[in-house]
Amino acid sequence: MTIAAARRYRSGSVIDRQLSLDAGPAGEGEFDWIGLVEPTAEEMEQVQRRYELHPLAVEDALGRRQMPKAESYAHQLFVVVKTASFGEDDRIVYGQTAIFLGHDFVVSVRQGNAQGHVEVRSWLEAVPDRLSEGPDIVLHGLLDFIVDQYSPLLDRLEQIVDEMEDAAVASFPRPDSIRRIFRLRREMRRFEEVAGRTEEVAGKLGQVPLPCIDEHARPYFRDIYDHAKRAESRARWLTDTLGNIVDIAGLLEQSRQGDISRQLAGWAAILAVPTAIAGIYGMNFEWMPELHARYGYFVVLGVMAAICTGLFIRFRRMGWL
Repeated sequence: MTIAAARRYRSGSVIDRQLSLDAGPAGEGEFDWIGLVEPTAEEMEQVQRRYELHPLAVEDALGRRQMPKAESYAHQLFVVVKTASFGEDDRIVYGQTAIFLGHDFVVSVRQGNAQGHVEVRSWLEAVPDRLSEGPDIVLHGLLDFIVDQYSPLLDRLEQIVDEMEDAAVASFPRPDSIRRIFRLRREMRRFEEVAGRTEEVAGKLGQVPLPCIDEHARPYFRDIYDHAKRAESRARWLTDTLGNIVDIAGLLEQSRQGDISRQLAGWAAILAVPTAIAGIYGMNFEWMPELHARYGYFVVLGVMAAICTGLFIRFRRMGWL
């Protein structure tokens, strides 16, 4: 059995650290907390029989493609949330955590997520008064832990996007950079959807009467709602920024090309004057201005230099050069 932890609590304190699934039902003021990691169908069936879990919820818990949701089955609650971490090649790696909540038990099933819930368990067990409130507090602790992991991921992505933005302002992105921008944008759109669904789940837990969620626990879930909403807003902003990077880089590149074009046009106009004059004198006609003058050659060169200098000053003031 792929059980990460199985414990029974009474009044917020651990009374059995190695709980067996064959143990009797929890007594008054007691509840079980079972943590499973990628269980097989046979192993999940044993837990299903022990806590009378709904078969549809069990089927969803064994899958890995569920989106965040919260559904009630008779006197039980079933919640699915997605974990997210930064992987290789700018990929966001998703995992799934399914949570079954009853009046005297909470069962978590992790799929595709290497990070366990030891930190959550240790934190709650260190606060018996909080843990004594019941399994819904465990559900809040798990959701809060998962949603809090979105912040480091978004911090890393924000750093990458800022670097891309600075590079695009300096020069037009290369083809590989453009492909990376669109790949990240696709990843951010999916994460935005995951964060939005998580926000809906937290809002439902904090506002709608549901099985096994006490009235006093709802404000805690509204706090998770705020965190998920903030994550969704940050993801949307990063998505929009990635979409604008190429547009802004294109406008800046057009401006740079316009400057270059004006510079080329200015220099072409300046060089056209001596070229025209030299071309005329190169025709070898007999009667040409200053052709037989002693200083005619230098006068023509001076006129060419004066015209070119005047054009250079004029274009410089216009911002062309």
